[in-house]
Amino acid sequence: MKILTVLTYYRPHTSGLTIYAERLAEAFARRGHEVTVLTSHFDKSTPAQEIRNGVKIVRAPVLFRVSKGVIMPTFGWYAWKYVAQNDVVQLHLPQFDAPGFAARARLMGKLAILTYHCDLQLPAGLFNRLVNAVVHFQNHLAATLSNHIVTYTQDYADHSPFLSHYKHKLTPILPPVELPQVQREAIEAFGREHHTAQKRPVIGMATRFASEKGVEILLDALPTIFEKYPNAQVLFAGQHLNVMGEEDYFRRLYPRIQEYEAQGRWTFLGVLNPAQMAAYYPNLDVLVVPSLNSTEAFGLVQIEAMMNNVPCVASALPGVRRPVQMTGMGKVAPIGDSAKLAEAILEILGAPEKYRGQPEEIKRTYDPDSVAAEYEKLFARLRAK
Repeated sequence: MKILTVLTYYRPHTSGLTIYAERLAEAFARRGHEVTVLTSHFDKSTPAQEIRNGVKIVRAPVLFRVSKGVIMPTFGWYAWKYVAQNDVVQLHLPQFDAPGFAARARLMGKLAILTYHCDLQLPAGLFNRLVNAVVHFQNHLAATLSNHIVTYTQDYADHSPFLSHYKHKLTPILPPVELPQVQREAIEAFGREHHTAQKRPVIGMATRFASEKGVEILLDALPTIFEKYPNAQVLFAGQHLNVMGEEDYFRRLYPRIQEYEAQGRWTFLGVLNPAQMAAYYPNLDVLVVPSLNSTEAFGLVQIEAMMNNVPCVASALPGVRRPVQMTGMGKVAPIGDSAKLAEAILEILGAPEKYRGQPEEIKRTYDPDSVAAEYEKLFARLRAK
């Protein structure tokens, strides 16, 4: 089967959406499908076309940026060309260009499948409200034109105002999650570099530094945690500088973080590659996901942590709470409540054995090839119709 995957940002951009798309595309390729990823050429240091891990990546020229989006005048031409060459068009929403691809797929008799990752909620401001409205309209148009919609969990679907309109063509499929195998020496070396033997417990946060991620909720919880555990530290993995549209958010919070950095209680690790992430998780005592709104639909990092038997504290957002609820490996804290977040972290640190799980079973459930197989079943059902 020939599968066209379309999304605004692909590697080297790092987000839950791009990681999901990459894992699924490469799993399809391993399973014998011909896979093309069509995306934006937002990073000029990358080639316009390349083949990586069996996946053909095509990057369309970017004229300029609008908020977190990009304007690509030739993207329509790319759409006609690549939709015609493929059997299935898989679109990752939210995405401004999705309706055009869905319409072309329907006109050419191809399957148009949307993977709906999350609701879009940009920061406050008149311009961002306008962008939100436009993308929301485009998403509804794409959903109407598509054959089917995939989302991560039924929990998220049941609470999404957007997805509630499309229950008749909606299938939940758990996301693909994997980490490479790393040697014990690499894990220990990571620990030595970041003094995890001396500065414990270690609290992890793995995400972009963005307003919807709730970094300030963790910051507000830290005094209570440090009162009980004076040697605790936070290891923040992910992009924190020059995050698109989040520069003001970082500048607002950084003075508080800077104090903890000076005390050796907070370390920014930057963007880690998969092998580094695999060495990162075993050095944690708990991972926190204090997200604030429905732009977070699951939190793939929770599964990565649980694969290493690391418990999590997640906010009670629909979808985000499901990994903890399904595995029992952690606690769910009320959204935006720093006191309850601190309480949940302290409960886990006080009795970690209560929150251990079954990492091997989790790995099997979220294996990208297993997820790709679920998509293949969906494609077969829709093609049969």
